[in-house]
Amino acid sequence: MRVFVTGASGWIGSALVPELIGAGHQVVGLARSDASAAALTAAGAEALHGSLDDLDLLRQAAAGSDGVIHLAFKHELAFSGDFQGAAGADRRAVETFGEALAGSDRPFVLASGLLGLAPGRVATEADGLTADAGSSAESGLEIRKATARLVLGLASQGIRSSVLRLPPTVHGDGDNGFMAAVVAAARERGASGHVGDGSNRWPAVHRSDAARLFRLALESAPAGSALHAVDDQGVPLRDVAEVIGRHLGLPVVAVPPEQAVEHFGWVGAFLGIDSPASSEATRALLDWKPTGPGLLDDLDQGHYVTDARTV
Repeated sequence: MRVFVTGASGWIGSALVPELIGAGHQVVGLARSDASAAALTAAGAEALHGSLDDLDLLRQAAAGSDGVIHLAFKHELAFSGDFQGAAGADRRAVETFGEALAGSDRPFVLASGLLGLAPGRVATEADGLTADAGSSAESGLEIRKATARLVLGLASQGIRSSVLRLPPTVHGDGDNGFMAAVVAAARERGASGHVGDGSNRWPAVHRSDAARLFRLALESAPAGSALHAVDDQGVPLRDVAEVIGRHLGLPVVAVPPEQAVEHFGWVGAFLGIDSPASSEATRALLDWKPTGPGLLDDLDQGHYVTDARTV
């Protein structure tokens, strides 16, 4: 297939591009900068200069492809406080892809999120298919959830659409996301913290396993599939803090929920959420078998604490 990928030079995209090329696909990647374009070219992909705001460009690229994988999201805008704006831009891009692919029976895979999908219990692929009662349709989070439902609904318009929900931490060497932010906070505060008693759980997956699942979804996910890229169903955040504390030689401390943002920075708004998730249905549907290390084993390899990254 000739596959158009947004976010192709990002954390997951840079693993997905060689995964797709290795399986015999051609990749056209959206590149916002010359550096991103150069990285895509070096990886064997074709670079298309543009952004999520270039809707005509997105429409043309999707129409000229055999399938689309949409990974990009305006994370910088979201983390600067305008999650609603980032979610709105994402929604417009998805609507554009839907218009371009309608009636083609071509695949369209959307990257979405798992955090908070079913707080306090193990979320499954059957969750999140309808709007939450009483939720604000104007919030960025609800806009993004509605966008995922829109993509699933594109199955009725002749698109082999699927939504691949990602855990809050897609980990691996080079990660500059949630786990790197937690490590940075531990260094800055002189203590490795967890929110409350730390019993709340996060699902997790290694980047290589997530990339392979995106390829499998592109190739064979049935129309209207909700998929979970989950290896670890639920890792207690206290266990994460203990591994980080051990590697940094720092004490492990409980942070009161009301002080989480002060202690951890932006990531503190999420660290108290209990959001385990299952991928049982996804594994059975696509014969997906994660092979990368689990989150705690990956943290124990030490690259998160030896790399002097900041977020």
